[in-house]
Amino acid sequence: MLTDIEKKIIAAIQGDMAITKQPYLDMAKQLGMTEDLLLKTIAALCDKGVIRRFGATLRHQKSGYSSNAMVAWQVDEDRIDEAGEIMASFKAVSHCYRRRSATQWPYNLYTMVDARDRQSCLAAAEKISEAASVATYAVLFSQKELKKTSMTYF
Repeated sequence: MLTDIEKKIIAAIQGDMAITKQPYLDMAKQLGMTEDLLLKTIAALCDKGVIRRFGATLRHQKSGYSSNAMVAWQVDEDRIDEAGEIMASFKAVSHCYRRRSATQWPYNLYTMVDARDRQSCLAAAEKISEAASVATYAVLFSQKELKKTSMTYF
């Protein structure tokens, strides 16, 4: 169960952080607490596993990565954890998910691959395929980003 202070902090760090000289101090003041309490609470939430990671989200198109693709992989069920760990270890992979396959769609593992161009995405998928020993996959390039936000919990 989260305390009221923890909930306030989680709500505050979900949004955009001000670009200032002391962003944590500014945030703490807005929340009516000390910077020390804010930072200790964030660290404790990370230690408890409530916060998995805390960092910047880049708009890949504005940072020089103009191409991305969802790669759907057909992986033998007895190898899915092993293959998923290998795939997730690649820098080009930002997301890696297991999902159930369907009758007309045999894929059960998905990675999001970001690269500078389409050819680099395809090359990354090929390297991932070789490393994970998974030969059957489909590369689905994004055509247009309609929405991209993080989850909001409080």
